[in-house]
Amino acid sequence: MKITFLGTGTSQGIPIIGSDHPVCLSENSKDKRLRVSVLLEWNDYTFVVDCGPDFRQQMLRANVSKIDGIIFTHEHADHTMGLDDIRPFFFRQGDIPLFAHQRVFKSLEKRFDYIFTTGKKYPGVPSVAKIEVKNKPFLVGDLNVIPIDGLHYKLQVFGYRFHNFAYLTDMKTIADKEVEKLKNLDVLVVNALRIKPHISHFNLEEALELIERVKPKRAYLTHVSHYLGFHDDVQQILPENVFLAYDNLQITI
Repeated sequence: MKITFLGTGTSQGIPIIGSDHPVCLSENSKDKRLRVSVLLEWNDYTFVVDCGPDFRQQMLRANVSKIDGIIFTHEHADHTMGLDDIRPFFFRQGDIPLFAHQRVFKSLEKRFDYIFTTGKKYPGVPSVAKIEVKNKPFLVGDLNVIPIDGLHYKLQVFGYRFHNFAYLTDMKTIADKEVEKLKNLDVLVVNALRIKPHISHFNLEEALELIERVKPKRAYLTHVSHYLGFHDDVQQILPENVFLAYDNLQITI
């Protein structure tokens, strides 16, 4: 499996519009972060986890010509607002499969009612195939995927385990029984928003505590804000097997 980090930033991205924070002014490409998303490729399958406002730019940058589906973690705007940009894929492929909690579909149906309407659609509007995700394994392509249930403050969110790779974002609390699903991983990706505690996200300390508990061979931090610091500085203080992810980073498992 090849994993491409399409975006590794928080909800506003980095740089933030109008910010004079030093990280936002950085010239290092690793400090410039689009909204969080990953591209997963294995065999002949191509799936995306979340499609935020930067989805079009991310697809062009990664030279993606087809997707077999989008898997949603939750309904927040930085994870869903690029949905309209599935149109080029739809024109070539037909209905695009979407995998999500039923609550997420209800939110998408309000924001993108023209996509989900069952009546006569406006010309050029894409169509989708809805696949509801519950907290039990499901099939994506030829791969069995295991949901990881967690809380983003009080909002339920799903992380996902794809064989020996797991992707968690926007997590703040995870029950012990869900953590058990993360054992024996080659790679764990987990959110680490900033140094100080946050009401709805792991901070760096909490992310590292989860990594130490799960003990993957390697771990990558994502969904980071400018408050975490400069990429190169943060990387120097991380454990040997933990890496600060950055946009366009590709890893193979």
